[in-house]
Amino acid sequence: MKATTRKDLVTWLTGLMEEYTVIAPTVVEDNIFYKPVASTDEIAFDFTRTDMSPKEHFFPSTQTILSITKGHGEVSLSEPPLEREQVIFGVRPCDARGLKVLDALLLEHEPADAYYTERREKTTLIGLTCPEMWPGCFCTSLDGAPNETGDVDVMLTEAGDSYLVQTVTEKGKKLASGLALSKASQKRPQPKLSSEGVPAPSQEVWRQHFDDEYWARLADRCLSCRVCTYVCPTCRCFDVRDYVTQSGVEGSVIERFRAWDSCLSEGYRRIAGGHNPRPTKMQRLRNRFYCKFHYCPQDFGPVACVGCGRCIVACPVSIDIAEMLGDVTRIKS
Repeated sequence: MKATTRKDLVTWLTGLMEEYTVIAPTVVEDNIFYKPVASTDEIAFDFTRTDMSPKEHFFPSTQTILSITKGHGEVSLSEPPLEREQVIFGVRPCDARGLKVLDALLLEHEPADAYYTERREKTTLIGLTCPEMWPGCFCTSLDGAPNETGDVDVMLTEAGDSYLVQTVTEKGKKLASGLALSKASQKRPQPKLSSEGVPAPSQEVWRQHFDDEYWARLADRCLSCRVCTYVCPTCRCFDVRDYVTQSGVEGSVIERFRAWDSCLSEGYRRIAGGHNPRPTKMQRLRNRFYCKFHYCPQDFGPVACVGCGRCIVACPVSIDIAEMLGDVTRIKS
């Protein structure tokens, strides 16, 4: 095992900024977000859980995908320029797993999402293990761990005044070649784990309880504010719209963009003619949970929840997805 000091880590990151767009946890009005940084002074090295996952930098909340220019009897189409290579520092294990889930949904499933694929291929991930499980975290119930080292290119673990360094991929080895390393003098510290386990319902349990009245009771509390879907590292629903951004005698510019949507929105499933196959709040909330724990495993492989706990912390009426898993397991047929 190799190690580096905080000083050498800062020097390395500073050098990376000359070649890459470096994205790191940054304090923004008492919140912590992954943002592009121009100096290591902007990086929040000592953070718990960011308020949003790094998903935004692979699947932006709003993204122009096409521009149409009309003028002088001609029409031209243009796509956004190619993305620059980027490095994301401080990716927690749960968020790294979240990206693997998005890979299964957007990259490995045909047709692949070209915009997500480009950003994913041009990104190197520097992970940072968690010293403990914070309020709301339940990654261990979903086969994750605070000190999981996979799914990134380089994994760092804080160990006193230094960082233990593990290169996971060839891309990671290349990136870390410029980092001053020495032989580690201590073993990897073990994280503090939560004593409360959350039972994960089997696929058969989900099939049995689709029509249970439990979902109506849970939906009575839901405000349909959609914050849970926006903070989630694996939600990937979007809408596509066209807007006229410039208009005049010389011509006009129309931009087609996509933006995050939410399965909790009343009109999310509305189709031509006005029919809505999920008209009630109960149906939409139930679908959100079934999508994550039943439909995605059936259709794509992984469970679409990593136990990060962001939705638990963000929910204004304290709907707890971990409690929901326990409730579903205890429902009597």
